[in-house]
Amino acid sequence: MLNPISEAFEKAKQENRPALLTYTVAGDSTKKQSLEILKSISKNADILELGLPHNTPVADGSQIQTSSYRAIKNGIEINSIFEIVKDFKKFNKNKPIILMGYYNMIFQYGENKFLHKCKTSGVNGLIIVDLPWPENKEFAKKCKKNSILFIQLLSPTTTNKRLNKIIKDSHQMNYFISMLSTTGGKLKVSPKQILRNYKKIKRINPKKKIVIGFGITEKTIGKLKSADGLVVGSEICKEITRSLKSRQSPVTNVSKLVKNLKNKIL
Repeated sequence: MLNPISEAFEKAKQENRPALLTYTVAGDSTKKQSLEILKSISKNADILELGLPHNTPVADGSQIQTSSYRAIKNGIEINSIFEIVKDFKKFNKNKPIILMGYYNMIFQYGENKFLHKCKTSGVNGLIIVDLPWPENKEFAKKCKKNSILFIQLLSPTTTNKRLNKIIKDSHQMNYFISMLSTTGGKLKVSPKQILRNYKKIKRINPKKKIVIGFGITEKTIGKLKSADGLVVGSEICKEITRSLKSRQSPVTNVSKLVKNLKNKIL
């Protein structure tokens, strides 16, 4: 039986398009609103990435940092994040959720306790930004035991030798960082070059799914649609900020944005 993440990729493949992955920060701007946003975008997003808000998110650009600070200011904590996931899964139990965050939060919470909560609340995958291979091998094994995909990060500067080893050890999905930058940076590399790098990685093991993230917007997403999956995060966080500032509904506006993103890859 396929896990929900593999099922989402399979569905997208049957529709001859990449899977659309959306990233929002858990608890932005409130716990309730964060859940409502997830519900509204789940109509068009194939996989939902949910960021663990962190007070020093080193890999993130200004848009995601703003979202994180807003969530922390409003009192979000790890247990609240698991409650958001659990409540969302009551609404749509088959839509996959991937948590993305930094290892020190997991370490402070306790690895085993964290993974147990992931499993019982309905988390399907994990991306830990600052836990690279091979340091993550033991943690990835623990994830597998709990039926959670551990998603490895790959970058344009990863050597071929290292790429081969990471992909051999990886679960069904890997995340290719399109460029050396924080999230939300303007694409400094042409979509053609990104796809060349992507294809090089894909050739190592065509069965493993590779998603592309960092710098993907409404303007660029259509040029990358030959990938297995595409992640949009900063543009969504930016829209939440813009909606709040102009006293509009982030739920309505983000839902429209995600619908537009989906239309660009059909």
